[in-house]
Amino acid sequence: MALESHNVSRSGSKTPRVGVTGGIGSGKTMVCRIFQDALGIPVFYADDWAKILIEKNSDLRQGIIYLFGPEAYDSGGRYNRALVASIVFREPEKLAALNALVHPAVEKAAQEWHLIQSGQGVPYTIKEAALLVESGSYQHLDFLIVVTAPEQLRLERVMKRDGLDAAQVLARMRRQLPESDKLALADFVVHNDGSTLLLPQIWQIHQQILLKSQS
Repeated sequence: MALESHNVSRSGSKTPRVGVTGGIGSGKTMVCRIFQDALGIPVFYADDWAKILIEKNSDLRQGIIYLFGPEAYDSGGRYNRALVASIVFREPEKLAALNALVHPAVEKAAQEWHLIQSGQGVPYTIKEAALLVESGSYQHLDFLIVVTAPEQLRLERVMKRDGLDAAQVLARMRRQLPESDKLALADFVVHNDGSTLLLPQIWQIHQQILLKSQS
């Protein structure tokens, strides 16, 4: 999924777009923080933007209300996340419909954000999202980085982070695309297994992206 031309990325700008994804508990956000803090690469955190858009984007709000009823938002206009989550857990078709609303809105925001960042002279931008592959939005990117970790370690991380039991975490894992499917599309892989140092891997990927972008 490398650049087709060194002049124009898939986004239509000269600045490449890089995606970072991985299964729940893989540590993709940690990897992005290193890109951001150590290398100065701007990162678009899709989950954070989705939370904002769900409350601020009027078209998205209307679509969600159509799917779940007016109770999807409280009297103050705040998204009723618990209610919607309980519905989509029982009704997978509602989850698919919700994703079909949210993902395009987030991708549009990501593209607009990328163009703004491109004007600042950055070498590339990163979009971090758990469902880059599942949503198909990876196709708008120039490079894809997959963060991988052993399943047992991912399980332990999420149990500790979210206060869930093993069965709950495993259920979440099973709803995601198998890691092997994501790895098959990856341009680069970061191994976050708790023993392999992250910074040298990230530095090497950074250098390769710069090199490939200029070739």
